[in-house]
Amino acid sequence: MDIYEPFQQVSMWGDNFKVDGGLNSAAPPMLMVDTSMETKSEYIPQESREPSGADQETTDKDVNKMLRRLAQNREAARKSRLKKKAYVKQLESSRLKLMQLELEIGKARNQGLYMGTALDAGYIGSSETINPGINAFEIEYGQWVEEQQRQSEELRHAFQTHAPDVQLHALVQSVLNHYSNLFRMKADAAKVDVLYLLSGVWKASVERIFLWIGGSRPSQLLNIILPQLEPLTEQQIVRINSICLSSQQAEDALSQGLEKLQQSLVLDMAVDPFGAGNLGLQMTLAMEKFEALEGFINQADHLRQQTLLHMSRVLSTHQAARGLLALGEYFHRLRTLCSLWAARSYDLA
Repeated sequence: MDIYEPFQQVSMWGDNFKVDGGLNSAAPPMLMVDTSMETKSEYIPQESREPSGADQETTDKDVNKMLRRLAQNREAARKSRLKKKAYVKQLESSRLKLMQLELEIGKARNQGLYMGTALDAGYIGSSETINPGINAFEIEYGQWVEEQQRQSEELRHAFQTHAPDVQLHALVQSVLNHYSNLFRMKADAAKVDVLYLLSGVWKASVERIFLWIGGSRPSQLLNIILPQLEPLTEQQIVRINSICLSSQQAEDALSQGLEKLQQSLVLDMAVDPFGAGNLGLQMTLAMEKFEALEGFINQADHLRQQTLLHMSRVLSTHQAARGLLALGEYFHRLRTLCSLWAARSYDLA
């Protein structure tokens, strides 16, 4: 519609130039002169006249459009500032966690809990160099521990408030999924450095006392859970005994396989001090057997996960919630004991 408005204005101006009788009508010369003067006098004010309604409408549209654009720009700038602020906050949080991790590693070295050297470059080349993959795992594991503690508090609160089974079931599934995330994290870390994961350096020192192939023994998990489940039905007792037997057999098989692998590594590394052994071949064989360790860790974690899942299917929702709460509280107390012992050792030093 705006395109045609200028042509309409020209037509309006043309009407002002017309005289009575049309353009071809005859008129006396004096009248023609007077008419031309009148027309000229009338034309001059037309150039400076007030804008028409159509012009005003166009101007209003342009102003509104500009105001909307300014508002959009302000909103985009505000969102950009919020996003930048959140990003900076996340970077600061990661930096603080990294500093805390480095302080803990330094404290462990000072207390003799970690005796690594610059030659132990699998995951720590020096006090200033940390394998990025392992560093990411330790940060993620720290967040996992915090989330586990939060979930334990939710379970405890649910029992205290006599929450319905629907709520307890949702909490049980959330905790089981959380353990599944841990096993996934460990599988990724094992690909980076299986020896690091197998050593248990990422766990609290007290937890390492009970370490079995990069984690807890399934039989140990069952011993923690079972006392919290009474009373049990006869059918539950039969099925739980079956789970315990199967887990123990799988646990023994993995232990025997790992022991054979360790013995094989000892034989590979043993050399005649007066003979000329092929060092390169020995190192190659040893590296291949280190890669086999990743399979042991994955199988052990699979056994731990299946033990928890099978137990949750045998138990009622209320029993499963109590068992998982007891398990979370057990690990929390181990970490608390570790912190108290480390503080005691530090004070004595």
